[in-house]
Amino acid sequence: MGQRKPVFFLKRRLTIFVLAAGILGAGAEARAQASLPFSAEREVNGWPVSVYRAGDVVPGSSESRRGGLGPFVFSGPTGGETGGTARGFRPFWVEFRDPAGAFRSAHLLYPLFNYSEDGGNYRWSLMELIRREGRLAGAAEPETFDARHRFEVTPFWFEREFEDASLNYRALFPVYGTVRQKFGLERASWIFFPFFTQVEQRGAVTTYAPWPFVRATRGAAQGWGLWPLYSTVERPGESSATHVLWPLGHDVVRQPGPDDPPGTGPRRDTAFLPFYSRSTGPGYVNETFLWPLFGFTERTAPVRYSEQRYLWPLLVQGRGDEAYVNRWAPFYSHSVIKGQAKWWYFWPLARHAEWSEEGVDRSRSQFLYFLYWHESQRAAGRSDGPAATLTHVWPLFSHWEDGRGRRQWQFLSPLEVFLPGNAKVRQAWSPLFALARHEERPGGGGRTSLLWDAVTWENRPEENRAEFHLGPLFSSVRAGEARRLALGNGLLGLERDARGGWKFFALRFSSSPSDGR
Repeated sequence: MGQRKPVFFLKRRLTIFVLAAGILGAGAEARAQASLPFSAEREVNGWPVSVYRAGDVVPGSSESRRGGLGPFVFSGPTGGETGGTARGFRPFWVEFRDPAGAFRSAHLLYPLFNYSEDGGNYRWSLMELIRREGRLAGAAEPETFDARHRFEVTPFWFEREFEDASLNYRALFPVYGTVRQKFGLERASWIFFPFFTQVEQRGAVTTYAPWPFVRATRGAAQGWGLWPLYSTVERPGESSATHVLWPLGHDVVRQPGPDDPPGTGPRRDTAFLPFYSRSTGPGYVNETFLWPLFGFTERTAPVRYSEQRYLWPLLVQGRGDEAYVNRWAPFYSHSVIKGQAKWWYFWPLARHAEWSEEGVDRSRSQFLYFLYWHESQRAAGRSDGPAATLTHVWPLFSHWEDGRGRRQWQFLSPLEVFLPGNAKVRQAWSPLFALARHEERPGGGGRTSLLWDAVTWENRPEENRAEFHLGPLFSSVRAGEARRLALGNGLLGLERDARGGWKFFALRFSSSPSDGR
């Protein structure tokens, strides 16, 4: 019995602490008769049971943020361009709503199960292997759509219902079935695949018996094949292709299209690998010897470009009107292609890239792809303008800055560098690793939290306010000259108004946090 007492007392004290935290947290959120001589705290901290933060935690949003059981229970604004709110029980359940409060999506152990609604349509999936899409009950029919209903269990069952009932299908792979507008094909059919398969594309029907060894093409194209020995297909007026000992030998000719200028010659690719390959077209020739080691490219139209390759991909030199390549891999390489510049140093050690996209100049530096990752963005043509930045030091640290004075950082951030911009990961998984987090506002001031809000401190210089919370145990709040020191969120404490003079109080819990409006 004597050996059990320490364990018994430890369990009893832990139970008392959790119950006390719950009582203090609940009491702190309940409105009390008494209030501070200044507006109530922005935060009521009943950690680990609940932490409540008033509105304005995200600029432009009046939504409050709630948390509980450490990082697990949460609700609050999502931020970002689309706005809206998110709530759930991490990582098991996350739900998103739009700024008007309408349901957008829900996720169970993302990406295990996902459900979403948009424009009268619904969609759910199980690891994207089992998918179902359709119209919500009572939703008006859209003006245009490709299918009323879709259900798939990849790769076995495919079911789709079109507006034109003659296009509907149900298919069981590999036994029997037909699918339409799938796999990049207009139609695909099979009977005990691979023994019999038939595909249709642009009026040409190719039959395999069995796939891929024996084939015949009829309709808009004609040909036959005995893979991998020999195959030939010709689409009159468009193209012809012959393969010998695939993929070693081929001869492919593509005739000019209707959009090409009159007099444009055909394009032709010929090869017997690995000895030689040649591609030609209007103003273009590309030859490779001992493929892919040695070769050259000469282009005069539509833009000029010349390239020589030695022990490709190690040594490449290219010059042209819209492209520049100077590669001495793995030591150094520099290329500029269609305005995108890239540098490699001791590949794959260090990489830097600069490019413009949708009116934004972007610059990205990486060390071993993801161990260090930094990107900055500026308005195009404004090299001296403010920059939005994102930095990852994997898996320890991530830092965000929007270029307008708002900053955030998080300690322990193993996922963001791999899934940038993924709102589901950011809500369901990233906060579970956030041992420390800091948010800074434009003009100064910010909030720092440790151990999922067990310890928080916030400074708002524009309001001359500051708060510190050690869970439900101790809090310190300053608003101008007024101060409040409290144990147990108001169980015992001292307060002082702007005129001075401290007063003792007991059982004076804070009112619900003020949103500052």
